[in-house]
Amino acid sequence: MREIQRSCQQIKERIDQGDEFLLLDVREVPERAFCNIDGSLHIPMNQVPARMAELDRDKDIVVFCHHGVRSFQVAAYLKANGFENVYNLDGGIDQWSLTVDPQVPRYN
Repeated sequence: MREIQRSCQQIKERIDQGDEFLLLDVREVPERAFCNIDGSLHIPMNQVPARMAELDRDKDIVVFCHHGVRSFQVAAYLKANGFENVYNLDGGIDQWSLTVDPQVPRYN
């Protein structure tokens, strides 16, 4: 299942190249209120099963959370439910803040 992992640098390169894909934030509402990655769609992890119809099966989906654990589970769930191009942001938004955008605040 490790093949679904994508580094923050890989995703930043795709953004810089103007690639079309969906960044899916599966964190809870208070986490999202504290910080986010611009352009991401917010669907908390526990709402994903009920809201899968909102996701485009033809588009690459990069799922993220705080450190990458919940998003890994959601990515695996989506793949098991017929989504082919789903990836997990390795290290989550915390790693994004450390390696891509230090303007994104870190939290515990």
